[in-house]
Amino acid sequence: MAAEMLHFHEMGFDDRLLKAVADLGWSQPTLIQEKAIPLALEGKDLLARARTGSGKTAAYAIPVIQRILASKQSVREQEVRALILVPTKELGQQVQAMMRQLTAYCSRDVRVADITGKADLSAQRPILMEKPDVVVGTPSRVLAHLSAQNLVLHSSLEMLVVDEADLLFSFGFEADLKNLLCHLPKIYQSFLMSATLTEDVQALKELLLHNPVILKLQGSQLPDSSQLQQYGLKCEEEDKFLLIYTLLKLSLVQGKTLVFVGAVDRSYRLKLFLEQFGIPACVLNSELPVQSRCHIITQFNQGFYDYIIATDEQSLADPAAAPPPTAGKGKKKKKNTDKGGRAKDKEYGVSRGVDFQNVSNVINFDFPMTVESYIHRVGRTARADNPGTALSFISHTEIGVLSEVEDALTGDTSDCVLKPYEFKMDEIEGFRYRCRDAMRSVTKQAVKEARLKEIKQELLNSEKLKTYFEDNPRDLQLLRHDKDLHPAVIKPHLRNVPDYLIPETLKGVVNPLSSRRKKKKMLKSKPDGVIKSSFKNIQGKNPLKSFRYSAGRNRKDTPVKS
Repeated sequence: MAAEMLHFHEMGFDDRLLKAVADLGWSQPTLIQEKAIPLALEGKDLLARARTGSGKTAAYAIPVIQRILASKQSVREQEVRALILVPTKELGQQVQAMMRQLTAYCSRDVRVADITGKADLSAQRPILMEKPDVVVGTPSRVLAHLSAQNLVLHSSLEMLVVDEADLLFSFGFEADLKNLLCHLPKIYQSFLMSATLTEDVQALKELLLHNPVILKLQGSQLPDSSQLQQYGLKCEEEDKFLLIYTLLKLSLVQGKTLVFVGAVDRSYRLKLFLEQFGIPACVLNSELPVQSRCHIITQFNQGFYDYIIATDEQSLADPAAAPPPTAGKGKKKKKNTDKGGRAKDKEYGVSRGVDFQNVSNVINFDFPMTVESYIHRVGRTARADNPGTALSFISHTEIGVLSEVEDALTGDTSDCVLKPYEFKMDEIEGFRYRCRDAMRSVTKQAVKEARLKEIKQELLNSEKLKTYFEDNPRDLQLLRHDKDLHPAVIKPHLRNVPDYLIPETLKGVVNPLSSRRKKKKMLKSKPDGVIKSSFKNIQGKNPLKSFRYSAGRNRKDTPVKS
C-alpha cells in the first residue's frame, strides 16, 4: 500500500469527468475507489466487498464513464456499452442520479437511461431505441426488454455491473439473471459490488467473472465504535412500545431516525401508536407505489421528516428461501402476501442500497432475521465519516439471531459488539398507563383501515406525482407523507407530557411543555416574518379600536369639536 493516497487528478481521467468530480467536492478517492478504479481502467474483472457508505457506486461509475469517453474518441457509432443491474427501483434511481452528476459536463457523449420504473415496456422503448451508452435496470426489467427486442446487447456490451450483488438472489432474480446472460456477448468486463460476501455472491462470481481481482476492503463490515455506537436492549412487546414512545416524545433520540419493523402491519400499528402522542412518522414499504416511495426518501433526505418506519422485506420474492420467522411474526408476514388483493413490489428494498442521507440513528424495533440484514440496516447510519447510533430491541425469541450477529461482528473486530443500553425502565414506569391506553386504541381493525387508507392516498399521490407535478415542480414540496391517518380513536390528553411524569434525572434536560412555551415566546418576540394576530394585539394601529368612549368622565381633557 502506498504511503500517500492518490488524488483524482492523478488517475488520468478526462477533464470533463474531473470537473464533475470537483463539483461534487471530492478531492481524494475513498479506499474502495483508490483500489478499484485503476484495476477497472486496466480492464480487470472485479469482485469488491466494502461496507455501505464507502463509495462503491462511484467506484464503478467513474471507470465506466471514463472508458466510454475514451472509446468515443475513436468509435463514433452509438451503442449500449454498459449495463448496470440493481436489485431495487429505489437504488436504480440513486445510481442514475450519481451517473448524471458525474456526466454533467459530458452528457451528450455519455447518455444514461434508467428503466427500473413501472412504466410500460412500450413507453420505455423509444428511450432504448436511441441506444443510450449506459442502461440501469433490474434483471427482470432488462430481460423483458431483451425479450421484446427493445434492447440488443450481444454485439455492443463492453461492461456489466452488478450493484448490491448479495441482494439479487434473495430477491428472486436468479432465473432472470441466468436467462439474461444468454443475451450478452462472450467477452465483456464485469464488476460485482457487495457489502457482504455470501454464498449467493460466490455463485454470481462463478456465473459472471473471469479471473477476477477480489477486493475485501475494511475488514469490518460496519464502522468501528468511534464512529458507530451499537446498543442492544432486551425487552418484550409492550416494553418496545413504551420505550419508543418515551425515547421519541422526550427527545432522547436526536436527529433523523430510521425505525425498522418486521412486517407491513407492524409499521402501521407503530405509526398509529405514535399518532396518539402527536409524533408524526412516514411509513415505507413494498405496497406503496414506487413514485411515492422515492418521493418519501427524497423528502427525508431534504429534512422534511425526522422519522421513517421502514419494513425490511428481504425475502419478499421467495418466502420459502427465508429463515424461519420468529414467533408471532410469521402470521403477520403471511397476512402481507396478496390477501387484500394488494400486490407487493418484489423490487422493493429499504435496508439495502438506498442512500438515506445524514441518518443519525437506526432503531431495530423488530430485530432482523439474519446477520446480513442487520449489517445492511445498521449501515444506513454512520455513512462516510459521519457518526451514528444503532439501537436494537431484542425479545426472548430473537436471542438466537443476536448471538449470530455478535459472533459475526466480533469476528471482524472486537469493537463491533452490541453494548447493553443502560436504561432504567423503572424511571419511565409512569408512562406505562399512557402507553397501554394508546395501544388499546390501535386495534387490528384500525391497522387494517390505516393500511387501506394509506395505500389509496399514496396511489392518488403517485398519480399526482406523475402528472401534475411534472408541470408544477415547486408544488411537489407541499405533498407530505407523514400526515395522521386517524383510523384509531385519538385521545387528546396523550399528546402532552405532564411535568410530574418526567423522571427527575431528565428534568434538567427535557421538558416538552416548557419548550413549547419557549417556542411561543420566541414567535411573539420575532421582529420579522408574518405573524397572524388578532385586532387586540394591534390596538393602536386600528382606528376603530383607538376610539375610546369616555362616558363623561374626561370631558375637560378631551373637548369634542362640533
